[in-house]
Amino acid sequence: MTDHIHFYEPAQGHGLPHDPFNAIVGPRPIGWIATRSGDGVLNLAPYSFFNAFNYTPPLIGFSSIGRKDTLRNIEQTGEFVWNLATRPLAEAMNASCAPAPPEVDEFALAGLTPDASRIVKVPRVAESPVSFECRRTQIIELQGLNGEGVGSWLVLGEVVGVHIARHLLVDGVYDTAAAAAILRGGGPADYFEIGPDSLFQMRRPSYP
Repeated sequence: MTDHIHFYEPAQGHGLPHDPFNAIVGPRPIGWIATRSGDGVLNLAPYSFFNAFNYTPPLIGFSSIGRKDTLRNIEQTGEFVWNLATRPLAEAMNASCAPAPPEVDEFALAGLTPDASRIVKVPRVAESPVSFECRRTQIIELQGLNGEGVGSWLVLGEVVGVHIARHLLVDGVYDTAAAAAILRGGGPADYFEIGPDSLFQMRRPSYP
């Protein structure tokens, strides 16, 4: 054991003012997920455990900690839409994470405009510059080492439609920095913004 390293076993507690796990594995892209219930009520909620998992077909996924409205809606309809959370939309994104009951439409709660999708029946966030229309492929309850469920569900979906604001396509190449995406950091309230100042490039090396 060295004095300059803080070591802990998660099962025994971290011994810190705030669990560092989310801050270490971060910043993370935000899964801003729109769904529609079987009764037609719209739902919009951000998820901080989110990412892309495959190129062809394009697969994305997020983890629902607990059986939330988003998970139940996707179980009922098999569809969802991911929307890019950007710096101008940060406050609206944050408003959409309020613990509202199932009958509340978070689009209206956050002052956002639902825009009809092309393929799925769930609308996209009109104000977001990028959206993925998705159809569910898998829902998997996560397990711990003991093989028991932990009360979280990984939701995976295939992207069947992509919306991109044309100003983000520079000579046909998507400009990640110009989108000003926000990412979830650690702590109770930390976020990060992607911008041109944080960009650097490395080409994949050839071998041999």
